Amino acid sequence: MAQQRGYVKAIRILIMSNIVAIVGRPNVGKSTLFNRLTESQQAITNDTPGTTRDRHYGKCEWGGRSFTLIDTGGYISGSEDIFETEINKQVKIAVDEADVVIFLVDTRTGITDLDEAVAKLLRKSSKKIILAANKVDNSNMSLSTAEFYAFGMGEVFALSSISGSGTGELLDEIIAKLPPDVEEEIIDIPRFAVVGRPNVGKSSLVNALLGREQHIVTPIAGTTRDTIHTRYQQFGFDFYLVDTAGLRKKSKVSEDIEFYSVMRTIRAIEACDVALLMLDATQGIEAQDLNILHLIEKNNKGLVILVNKWDLVEKDHKSTEEYSRLILERIAPFTDVPIIFTSAVTKQRVIKSLEEALKVYENRKRRIITSELNEFLQEAIDNFPPPATKGKLIHIKYVTQLPNQACPTFVFFSNSPQYIKDPYKRYLENRLREKFNFRGTPIRMFMRQK
Repeated sequence: MAQQRGYVKAIRILIMSNIVAIVGRPNVGKSTLFNRLTESQQAITNDTPGTTRDRHYGKCEWGGRSFTLIDTGGYISGSEDIFETEINKQVKIAVDEADVVIFLVDTRTGITDLDEAVAKLLRKSSKKIILAANKVDNSNMSLSTAEFYAFGMGEVFALSSISGSGTGELLDEIIAKLPPDVEEEIIDIPRFAVVGRPNVGKSSLVNALLGREQHIVTPIAGTTRDTIHTRYQQFGFDFYLVDTAGLRKKSKVSEDIEFYSVMRTIRAIEACDVALLMLDATQGIEAQDLNILHLIEKNNKGLVILVNKWDLVEKDHKSTEEYSRLILERIAPFTDVPIIFTSAVTKQRVIKSLEEALKVYENRKRRIITSELNEFLQEAIDNFPPPATKGKLIHIKYVTQLPNQACPTFVFFSNSPQYIKDPYKRYLENRLREKFNFRGTPIRMFMRQK
């Protein structure tokens, strides 16, 4: 590392943790807009109000900027339904945590009492609001958006989530309203983040590493808030622990622990090089764990999986092997990751976790010389050539690794790159992982015309 070479190098990094939330009453098209902007089908869309109860969060990139988009459930006023009450709590948390809020309304139905209730909530928030009128599916309906100016929230952006019409203008406005990315000067050493669901032992692990109560350990939601870097220099290690530490007043703490965990996790992941994803051994890997893992992948960060509370599990000589198999089945296809079984309380394999994180950090920075890459490519193609498509033979002639990328990134040059499908790309990725050590780090691959 830099210090071991006899000097300290400072670098400036951008902490890009901007969050944009989509809010509105039920059935205005929030999930459809979320899928459109994130270019995914992650959120379930349905005409039935209340389909979205959990939050979905994804990555958006536009105009050289990136942000995390949150899809919330439909806001209901005056309901006694337990699910709708919980949805309302989560909407309020989203508004509280977001940098920019998209207030989505339905052009077909016009202003309703529920829209008025959402508008009242947003006015109290003092957040940057973008008013977007959805379901403008033809030019005649554009005139119907004029009534939404009655909210007094400035310009109304007419769009269609289904067709994508108007979403470019909406994204331009989002980028214009986002705060600038925070630039920090830190020493050029690894940055590790301990992330996971609430109460899996994240802060306990940090305290075990630091040997003191550096972070408050409590099951109360919102205990941890702002992203900070804590330098760790013990046992021959030198790195930053990225945690979102800072006590949140009890009056501001919501009962929805999961949602605050998401907000903290987003910021910690974006500020790190390698994420240590903690699972609870007594509960196994759950949907929220997979959501966090996908965030790590989408942000091109290194990954080490820590199965914490291993001391509480009844086990035999096959337990770790069976547990690992179950995890790998759930996280496929990205299965080339280290899995460490730990206990933050007994400090079992805590140092091993750091050693694996350092290995992943080095793998993430690994550069392969071009001649060695093309020797690998020839061997891979000889063993399994790309399948012909529409009677056309596909030839991959050359591969190179792009420099200065967030993770190992390779460009393959072919006569027909459009015909190289995902199964063959996975084959090439698996061969790359077998030939070179990229354990724990995502790999990006691009096919280009020769």
